Amino acid sequence: MDLSSVHVGINRRTRKKRVGRGVGSGMGKTGTRGAKGQWASAGAGMPGPLFEGGQMPLFRRIPKRGFSHATWDKTFHVVNIGDLNCFDDGATVDAEALKKAKLAKGPSDGVRILGTGDLNKKLTVKAHHFSKSAQEKITAKGGTCQLIPPPNKPKRNKMKPRPAKA
Repeated sequence: MDLSSVHVGINRRTRKKRVGRGVGSGMGKTGTRGAKGQWASAGAGMPGPLFEGGQMPLFRRIPKRGFSHATWDKTFHVVNIGDLNCFDDGATVDAEALKKAKLAKGPSDGVRILGTGDLNKKLTVKAHHFSKSAQEKITAKGGTCQLIPPPNKPKRNKMKPRPAKA
């Protein structure tokens, strides 16, 4: 193989297909689109990947069951007592400190402290939930557990009740 035979069989100057320029061009009249039908006019395209030609779609034919927790579910970072030994003695452990120590990664609605492992240091721990064993282990070492309260529920019905009919 040499430079003179590199491009053999490759046509580098193919002309653009000029559609709808009269019958002499070979692509006149219907412009390669056939006769009438759904695809004959410009802009005609499939409504979507789930379109079934007007038939009742599969998603609507099958029965629906169950529901999703996504509207009210909360995700918590779970941290065990044994993991808190990486903090200094007397330190305050909260969500920010856990993120810096890479014990709680990503977004969440709060922190849950569970009692797996042993604690060797006196710590002040702030979290949204403590298991009973975790709370006992923290207080046994002289530390404190500060529970972060959940947000207040919104007051729904602020209208005064109607007066009783006389």
